Amino acid sequence: MKNKSSRIDSASRIIKTVPQAVYQAFMDPKALVTWLPPKGMEGRIDAFDAREGGFYRMTLTYIGLDHPVGKPSNNSDVVQGEFLKLIPGKRIVQRIVFESEEPAFAGSMIMTWNFDEVPEGTEVTIVCENVPEGIRQDDHEAGMSSTLANLAAFLELQKTVR
Repeated sequence: MKNKSSRIDSASRIIKTVPQAVYQAFMDPKALVTWLPPKGMEGRIDAFDAREGGFYRMTLTYIGLDHPVGKPSNNSDVVQGEFLKLIPGKRIVQRIVFESEEPAFAGSMIMTWNFDEVPEGTEVTIVCENVPEGIRQDDHEAGMSSTLANLAAFLELQKTVR
């Protein structure tokens, strides 16, 4: 799946926890499926192998009737991620492959998650390169911001439960 786009989208947020806790939230498929889907979606992990060269496959399903056209089914996205680089507590680099019969929504992008320790906790920055053209930039950045808010809520709740 060749993607012609050279667009870069990004989002960041400070989360009140240590970088290693953020990293661990990616390595546990049960945790990942609770916070990764943006608002208005729910996820299901279909496969998960967290190692460099490993991959995961997730089905994201829209809740309700308001969702974009061009998806593999009427209400879902199937996403496959390959772990290209794993640096515990620092960075995760993935190749994300979007499956769609609509060429503007299909293709692959590189998604880099950086975890930088700051006085308030961890600044988590997502940078997506070569975003498929059919994904509207405003929608994509809103989705990434929603995912970061979910991650913050998940990790900050975990911290209070301990």
